[in-house]
Amino acid sequence: MDAALAHADGRAGIFSSSVHPGATRRYRLAGFSLHPQMRMVGTVDRSTLPAVGGLREGRADDVAWMDALDRRLRLAGHGPDHGYLLDRLRLVASRDRTRPGYAYIDGRGRASLPAAAHPQTAQRLLREAPAASRGRTLVNCITTPNEWAIDVGPAARLDIGQEGCLAVRGRAVPANYLASGHFP
Repeated sequence: MDAALAHADGRAGIFSSSVHPGATRRYRLAGFSLHPQMRMVGTVDRSTLPAVGGLREGRADDVAWMDALDRRLRLAGHGPDHGYLLDRLRLVASRDRTRPGYAYIDGRGRASLPAAAHPQTAQRLLREAPAASRGRTLVNCITTPNEWAIDVGPAARLDIGQEGCLAVRGRAVPANYLASGHFP
């Protein structure tokens, strides 16, 4: 942590923190504001889900606009993370180029890094994850500016609970974007 903070040299930063008191104390002492996160977990009842439309399968040539969207929402692109994720996960993107958005979905129906220019697009992307789930799934890192994500849970019959905090410094909490523990 000391090395990361030294490298950041006081610039903006973001961490998804566990509930461990030592972690949250360390982030606060380093000048980060702490924002509670929620999570949704459970086995999806697909029969209760509305049809998801307006999406398409993502492609490697989407990375440039995705990185631009990331810079707009979280002040930094994901750069090489996109290449890593494209090799391992399914990428879905909005068909509407005036309301761009994307999400990576793993084989168990868990969304990673859903990001969108508008909350409705973000919600549509997030609905695709439980629709593709097999067994138990998880949606995490939901902060107050992303309350739109909570509305996906009840329709999918997911349980809603608390989960750690998002630690941010030098910026606002990103909206229409859910951080990931691996790729904040």
